[in-house]
Parts: sequence; structure tokens; C-alpha cells
Amino acid sequence: MMTHRQRARHSGRAAARLRCAVAAVALSAALASSGCSRRPPNGTPDGAVRELVARLRQLHGDPADAKAAFELLSRRARDNLAARAQRYSAATGKAIAPEAMITPSRFLLRFEPQRYVAQIAGAHALVDVAGLLPGERVQVPCVYEDAGWRVDLALPPLSPVQKRPGSEL
Repeated sequence: MMTHRQRARHSGRAAARLRCAVAAVALSAALASSGCSRRPPNGTPDGAVRELVARLRQLHGDPADAKAAFELLSRRARDNLAARAQRYSAATGKAIAPEAMITPSRFLLRFEPQRYVAQIAGAHALVDVAGLLPGERVQVPCVYEDAGWRVDLALPPLSPVQKRPGSEL
């Protein structure tokens, strides 16, 4: 039979082993979850550009796909598309969402991207996208905003609304 002192020592060792086992399980769970978690697509500038290209490729008129692509754009590009949507809505009387201004027929790859390399300077970056041939190269500007990298597409500014002479509209 065990004495009181032996039982106390035995239960103390068992408790220590249990604490070690719990700590090991917690550590392995933390390492597993951190190892399995992927960086969001816009975690890097080149990732944001790569993801935008992928999302635009699958854009075939589905509003959810357009929304997913729209979310990867910079605030400046989104504002530009919102102004275009507002002008379209005012002219036609039909409300249109800003992301609907991204049309599949307007998106055409000039070459198949093979390599994405980012040059980061603070909150701005240029992503060099290269294809297979020497002339297949473009630089895509990105900006870090809203806790992620966004593609800063340079969309042409809207022209001023033209009014008829003598009209007060």
C-alpha cells in the first residue's frame, strides 16, 4: 500500500505530466493552425495582382464574381467605377452597382502571365508581370489600404457632363 507521502508525490507527478501533455497538445495545435493558414490573396502586392487576374478570368457576368474582383481594387479605382455607375444610372434610369462596370468583354489578357515580382516602397508597390516572350511585360501599381494590398488601376477620368446651351440642367 502507498503511504500518504507516496500518493502525494505520485499525484504531483501525474499532474505535472498532464500539464506537459496539455501544453504539448496546445503547442502542436497552434503550430498546425499557423502552418495550415494561408496568407490572404491580397497579403502581398503580387498576390493581389495574381488574384485579380484569376478573378477577372472567371468573370462571365456573375455579379458575385464582379464583386470579388471589385474588392481587390484600390479605393481610387473603386471610386472611379462608382462614379461611372452613378452616371450610367442617371442617364438610363436603371440602377447599376459599381462592380457591374467591370465587364467581361473589356477584359483581355495581352499575354499569359508567368512571373509576378513586386517592388515595394512603403504603402505603394509596382508588380512586374512577365510572360514567356521578352516583350510580354507590364508593371501594375498597387497600394496598401484597408489592411491589404489593392490593385491601383489607372482608369481614365470621367469627362465632365455636357450640357446643352441655354439649358439649366
